[in-house]
Amino acid sequence: MFDTLSDKLQGIFSGLRGRGKLTPADIDKAMRGIRLSLLEADVSLPVVKQLTTAIKERATGDEVMSSITPDQQVVRIVNEELTRLMGGTKVGLAMAPSPPTVILMVGLQGSGKTTCTAKLARLLLNDGRAPLMVACDVYRPAAMEQLAVLGAQVGVPVHMDTGSTDPVAIARGGIALAKRTGRDVVIVDTAGRLSIDDAMMAELVAIRDTVKPTSVVLVVDAMTGQTAVEVASAFDAAVQFDGVVLSKLDGDARGGAALSIRAVTGKPILFVGTGEKVDALEPFHPDRMASRILGMGDVLSLIEKAEQTVDVDDAKRIEERLRGGNLTLDDFLEQLQQVRKMGPLGQIMGMIPGFSKAAKMKDVEVDERRIDRIEAIINSMTMPERKRADIINGSRRRRIALGSGTTVQEVNQLLAQFKQMQKLMKRMGKGGMPSLPMG
Repeated sequence: MFDTLSDKLQGIFSGLRGRGKLTPADIDKAMRGIRLSLLEADVSLPVVKQLTTAIKERATGDEVMSSITPDQQVVRIVNEELTRLMGGTKVGLAMAPSPPTVILMVGLQGSGKTTCTAKLARLLLNDGRAPLMVACDVYRPAAMEQLAVLGAQVGVPVHMDTGSTDPVAIARGGIALAKRTGRDVVIVDTAGRLSIDDAMMAELVAIRDTVKPTSVVLVVDAMTGQTAVEVASAFDAAVQFDGVVLSKLDGDARGGAALSIRAVTGKPILFVGTGEKVDALEPFHPDRMASRILGMGDVLSLIEKAEQTVDVDDAKRIEERLRGGNLTLDDFLEQLQQVRKMGPLGQIMGMIPGFSKAAKMKDVEVDERRIDRIEAIINSMTMPERKRADIINGSRRRRIALGSGTTVQEVNQLLAQFKQMQKLMKRMGKGGMPSLPMG
């Protein structure tokens, strides 16, 4: 996400580095670059003007002109203004003082609304809530069945009535079921249309007036750029939504919708979709997103991902084995799989300060298929081979390569890297600090 904008902004900042003092001409040149980069990222023109005006006013002040590190001050200002533009602080879902909390999901067809409904239900379930999803799309073929399948995946029940054509009645029935069964959050998935029309809005208003939601949440496709902002404005005029979920943000290299939607509508971005899987929904943090855009990483989100996916007991067990120099290929495979649970490796590297740009370079390219091959190689080994890699001779290597669909050279490379890792771990376990290879 934001790859194009991030690259261009980092290029602008690199042109400011190493200067003992910035002149007004330097600031003007940087502002022109920032303005063009934002427009190319599909940020709306009024928002671009608002942002660049605020940056320039601060960049031409004493905090930059009299600074001994003016380039760093400009980056700090851009970071703060981007954060302010996207809302400043994280905004969470409002919860009703007495359950059930009702969340009405709205959006155009194709925006990913039904999938986001299930993703949100999973988040709430992991947060200790007891959600119920309600399938009110009576128009799109198999829409109810889709939500039922997703509900089974995330472990959340779904209220549906395939024999009904009245979404208002279905929604009302869902609320009644939640009250009877003690479900404290109801997420109502409504029908979308290919475009905004009066009948669609009238139906949403009827459902809203019946279920009286705690929050109306609009799902918009981040990849549609400025169209997403136009859609948000139209929905706000009709149903007055409370917050936004930006879906498919992982597929949007520009990011114009994320930077424009809060400024244009005044409504906060609550969550962002970062992939197709049901766990690929994150709370939106304006400050963290600004850091990602500027290539500064997002360590806090990385830590949160690790806490959600890494088994603490397994991590402690493997740490003890590492310290004792007893790392096995099984341990290596287990750690690899734990990291992969956190999401695509490119996204993970983008959260590490200094790696976001490196991850895009050809010599540090992240190849998910290479990880697949490593897993296949280890899975093709016998249990004794995994525990004692030193017994893997030439004939065993040929058998492993054949079984994993790889080459002997790839098997040799993995074993050599693993042997080197074992040596480093033994030295660290003895208190030595491994020296990094130079050149």
